[in-house]
Amino acid sequence: MREVPVVREARPDETPVVARLVAKLLSELDGASVDPISVALSAEAVLGLPAVTAFLAVAGDEAVGVLVLNECAAIYAGGLFGEISELYVDPDWRSTGVASLLVQAARTLGQERGWKRLEVGAPPQPDWARTLGFYQREGFEEVGPRLRRIL
Repeated sequence: MREVPVVREARPDETPVVARLVAKLLSELDGASVDPISVALSAEAVLGLPAVTAFLAVAGDEAVGVLVLNECAAIYAGGLFGEISELYVDPDWRSTGVASLLVQAARTLGQERGWKRLEVGAPPQPDWARTLGFYQREGFEEVGPRLRRIL
């Protein structure tokens, strides 16, 4: 039987580990390879921001999951809230509770910081219905589509 991964905040020297896992996520979502150097540079810049926290799920010496969390603010949210920008679990570790452990770490941090909510953008439906179902089982409510405009 495998050991239960430990979830902890990523250390600054683990930025390459976070970048590697996020690159896998982006490749899986887009169905194409991504430039690992570009992802590494973005990870370095983003993870250096005080409003961003990354959590790693680690089994032994191997990082098997990552969650990146941003502190945001909005009037509709009653002030500060958290937004999950990336959540990825290695395929060999899916359906083992790793993602739930990562979301729990985000919830705990949010409660410590006095946030009233966590938000997450689910990938396009119906292709990613399993992901949407996961978030709903974790207590997230679907509130509508998320839109973007590239600048």
